Amino acid sequence: MAEPVVRIPDAKVALSTASVYPESTATAFEIAARLGYDGVEVMVWTDPVSQDIEALRRLSDYHGVPILAVHAPCLLITQRVWSTDPWTKLQRARAAAEKLGASTVVVHPPFRWQRQYARDFVSGIWRMADETDIRFGVENMYPWRYKDREMLAYAPDWDVTKDDYRHFTIDLSHTATSRSDAMAMIDRMGDRLGHVHLADGMGSGKDEHLVPGRGNQPCAELLERLARGGFDGHVVIEVNTRRAMSSAEREADLAEALAFTRLHLASSLGASRP
Repeated sequence: MAEPVVRIPDAKVALSTASVYPESTATAFEIAARLGYDGVEVMVWTDPVSQDIEALRRLSDYHGVPILAVHAPCLLITQRVWSTDPWTKLQRARAAAEKLGASTVVVHPPFRWQRQYARDFVSGIWRMADETDIRFGVENMYPWRYKDREMLAYAPDWDVTKDDYRHFTIDLSHTATSRSDAMAMIDRMGDRLGHVHLADGMGSGKDEHLVPGRGNQPCAELLERLARGGFDGHVVIEVNTRRAMSSAEREADLAEALAFTRLHLASSLGASRP
């Protein structure tokens, strides 16, 4: 009888340190090690440890968990982290990635009110990408909504496939919030898709970041396509566990997310063996 051939890509599964909030960056390393994640993505935010390269290096060494990516401080609450100048933030994120052995810097498109930054963003990202081996994975975002009103908060566009970048990050919670066709967006990204933020969503006005499999996004289909294509980037679990009633419940959610991801990254190709 023909036996299915299973291909598991080289992609590593990482835990975003944002996934343990309101617990600390240090806690994320502990959980990643305990559950068997391949590494972490550091969300640089208001936690001082997330901004301290030496502290991050010590955590990585102590727990034996490599830092695979650095998420630049692009959120509203991080406007003053690593300078108020957005290009300085990206330069520091690149330097952190280089020093910590990470391969990717995740960056959001600018807010519309950052006019000069937005005007130069596409060419500036290309210029920075030409100066390093680090990938700058520009991440898809979403329009902001309130009741029936919609505000375009990002420039040049929340749909980053409308502009020319060397590498993209796809976030499936953001495709849910923007009510986009995630697989069509992945098709537009093509071989420039270099990084994945895996989460789920139901398409509400909120950026939900549900555990994969708990929403309506094609999380399993995406992972299976990555497996068939031999994806060599990173898949990062970036979920919201703020409503967890205990540390044990939070850890159970993150274990479930890891199991889901590893299951669907093992793609049956249906080929036969002699």
